[in-house]
Amino acid sequence: MQKIIALFIFFAFAQQAMASVDTVIVRKDPRLDVLSAKQAMINKRSSMMTSSGLYRGYRVQVLSTQSRGEAFKMKTDLLTKFPDLKSYLLFQSPNFKVRIGNYIKRDDAEKLRKQLAKLMPGNIYVVEDAVEYALKDDLMNEVEPQ
Repeated sequence: MQKIIALFIFFAFAQQAMASVDTVIVRKDPRLDVLSAKQAMINKRSSMMTSSGLYRGYRVQVLSTQSRGEAFKMKTDLLTKFPDLKSYLLFQSPNFKVRIGNYIKRDDAEKLRKQLAKLMPGNIYVVEDAVEYALKDDLMNEVEPQ
């Protein structure tokens, strides 16, 4: 009986001693936080990319027609009215499609669509497409050490 009481007291003290030393102090280099934030940003950017290296984004489709001449004329009109934007002529059988712009955000493409709707008649709408997008050099420097 005394052995059982002694064993019980031993386990009670051992458990209390283990409970008092359950804290762990982690000391790490603060640059690890900056590095993990940069890696998270890179992962976010790469999730937006397609397999061809272009980004998932939006363009404004101005025309879809079976006439190649009409499509080339529309592309020429777009280039003269909007020389700073890139226009695209796609052939998806049996139609030629004319699209303009490279936008990551749909809201930006929607602004161009409204502007084009005032200038040109027809069905003008925003479509998802693989777009050309240049990352800014200072993007990697956005995260500063704390």
